[in-house]
Amino acid sequence: MARILSKSRLSDAVYRMGIEAPLIARGRRAGQFVILRTDSEWGERIPLTIADADAARGSIDIVFQTVGVTTKRLSLLEPGDRLADITGPLGRPTEIRDYGAADRRGWVVVVGGGVGVAPAHPIAQAFHAAGNRVTAIIGARTRELVIMEEEMRRASDELIVVTDDGSAGRQGLVTAPLAECCAGPERPDEVVIVGPPMMMKFAAETTRPFGVKTTASLNAIMIDGTGMCGGCRVTVGGRTRFVCVDGPEFDAHQVDFDSFIRRSGAFRREEKAHRCRSGLFGSAGGAS
Repeated sequence: MARILSKSRLSDAVYRMGIEAPLIARGRRAGQFVILRTDSEWGERIPLTIADADAARGSIDIVFQTVGVTTKRLSLLEPGDRLADITGPLGRPTEIRDYGAADRRGWVVVVGGGVGVAPAHPIAQAFHAAGNRVTAIIGARTRELVIMEEEMRRASDELIVVTDDGSAGRQGLVTAPLAECCAGPERPDEVVIVGPPMMMKFAAETTRPFGVKTTASLNAIMIDGTGMCGGCRVTVGGRTRFVCVDGPEFDAHQVDFDSFIRRSGAFRREEKAHRCRSGLFGSAGGAS
C-alpha cells in the first residue's frame, strides 16, 4: 500500500499528490504513467501520468482532476492515508534526444493544455536536460486554471502562457504561438503536445503544413494497462494501437483524433449516472 506524502490544490478541481513509491521513482522516465486504486480490491483502476519524481526521497508526484467518482475519492485522501495499490512505471517513455548540431542547439516545443501541463512537465525537463532549447506553451481557460507555471518556467528556456479570456499571458489558444514558432525562420526539431483531445487535434493540424515532427501523448480509457482488455485502442496510421503498451505517445499526424474523441466520451452517460448515485458530487451536474 502506497502512502500519500503530500497534497496540494492547484485549482478548483485539480490536485497534486506526492506518493511514496521508491521503485517507481527510481525507474520512471519522462512520458510514463502509473495505474492506481484508491481502495478495496473492487476499486476502479485509473491511469495517471507521473508529473515529477524524486528518486532520493523515493516519491512520485501525480496531478489529477476530479472528473469522476474515483478521482473525487482520491481528492478526499490526506497525507498519511494509503492507496490500495499503485503499478508502474507503465507505457513507453518519451524518445528524448539532443537535436543539436555543431552550429546550433536543438529546439523542442512542448505544448500543454489544461491538466495536460502536468505530463508535459517531465517531457520538457528531459529535453532540456538533454541539451535542447525548450519553448513551453501552456494554456487554460482562465488564470485560475493555469497549473505548474513556475515548474514549466524552470524546465524551459521560454514559457508562453495562453488563456482563453486573456486573464493570464496572451489571450487565445495554444495554436497561435505554436504556429508562430513553426512559421519562423528556424523551425522546431520536434513539437510535443499533451492535453484535451480537441486541443491536440488542432495543434497537430497547426504543425502539419510545416512538416514539423509532432508527438501526441494520449490519455485514453484504460483498464488493465497490459493491452489485453482493448479499452485504450486508438487508430494510428490506419492501424489499431493500444495506448497502455504501444504508447502513450504517437505520431500526432497519424492519429485518428476524430475516432479518439468519440471513444473518449463513450461512457460519459454511465459516468454521470454513477457520480449521481455515489453522492460524492451532490448532483449529476456537480462535476466537469
